Amino acid sequence: MTTAKKSEALTPLELEIMQVLWLHGASTVAEVQPHLRAKLAYTTVQTMLNVLLRKKKVARVQDGRAFRYRAAVSRERATGGALHDLVRRMFDGSPEAMLMAMVDTRQITAEELERVARRLAQAERSEDPAERGEDSSEPSGGNSVPEGEA
Repeated sequence: MTTAKKSEALTPLELEIMQVLWLHGASTVAEVQPHLRAKLAYTTVQTMLNVLLRKKKVARVQDGRAFRYRAAVSRERATGGALHDLVRRMFDGSPEAMLMAMVDTRQITAEELERVARRLAQAERSEDPAERGEDSSEPSGGNSVPEGEA
């Protein structure tokens, strides 16, 4: 029933449970249950935590008669995976297409885009060019051939 692609993606309920674990730390089923928007049965929450365990999104340890679950992936890693999946499925792998769709549907403002541009510039400045395998000040020895040398 589950494929490799499906096992990576989090359903809305799985994400909500992960958010509880990220916010509150390691928790038992009974501790997660009251933090969920829907009033779900104990066994439903337990089943969902076991699904997350199979997906390797959570880990658990015995705590008395119960298990205590903790997030095994960071919020940042889960966000990155979800965004990668969304860009791949909805925008043919193009982050620019996603951003343009957000502009076209007015889901991002000019001010937000300016903040994005500043953050991107800051991230690029803080990256070591050697780690990226490139140096913006010199031609790279990568796949592209500098103009006039073909």
